[in-house]
Amino acid sequence: MRVVIKDSYHAACCFVADYIIARINAFVPDKKKHFVLGLPTGSTPLGVYECLIEHYKKGTVSFKDVVTFNMDEYVGLDSKHEQSYHYFMWENFFKHIDIQQEHVHILNGRATDVKQECDNYEKAILENGGIDLFLGGVGADGHIAFNEPGTSLASRTGCRQLAYSTIQMNSRFFNNDLSLVPTEALTVGVQTVMDANEVIIMATGQAKAQAVYHAVEDGVNHLWTVSALQMHERGILVCDEDACDELKFGTVKYFKRLESYRSAKNKGSIYFE
Repeated sequence: MRVVIKDSYHAACCFVADYIIARINAFVPDKKKHFVLGLPTGSTPLGVYECLIEHYKKGTVSFKDVVTFNMDEYVGLDSKHEQSYHYFMWENFFKHIDIQQEHVHILNGRATDVKQECDNYEKAILENGGIDLFLGGVGADGHIAFNEPGTSLASRTGCRQLAYSTIQMNSRFFNNDLSLVPTEALTVGVQTVMDANEVIIMATGQAKAQAVYHAVEDGVNHLWTVSALQMHERGILVCDEDACDELKFGTVKYFKRLESYRSAKNKGSIYFE
């Protein structure tokens, strides 16, 4: 696992955006295969989306040949609901770029047959050739997507019961009213994420420090689903300084040195060679 430590949230977002752009621009699409990008919602990736939009407006990247699959969606919320992840993605990213609407895939939280919806999502990923790069964030309790502590690391797309801590955390988006927060969500599984060719997980802010510790210095554990990243051949954890507060000084120094060596060897390239 590669660990990239940046000085600030903004620097972390710029790194991730630059990495995504480099991968898109290096990809040669054809009629059978587009670049497939997995995307998250939440506050962490907002800075990345802002950077990507800025680059699109400058003409340095196009999303016309990009297919996206979002990580999750609340059960019971209409796509037009202001707290739905459909609404979030279109307001904060998709409507600002040239992505084709038919290339956007987001789970339907109001599906009448939840199992079929989730099975079809997994099928659609395979039909598009698999996910080339999956971007994700991490919760304070170490969950990725809505794979709460205790979720099988072999899990696939399905319906998950949200942990009370997650409901409490997300209540800030529902006027701090716990009764308004959905208690279930449809989400890609841990294994669904790990099947991607590359995975980038972002962790920023001191609130994510314990999750980063478990992701980097502790063992693989289903109580911290982010730890599955340790098993990915091309997994990258991108952090800011605050998120590394619980790592050993030697660990931080080690990964910073590795990035310095990598940059020198690859003449500044940020690619995972």
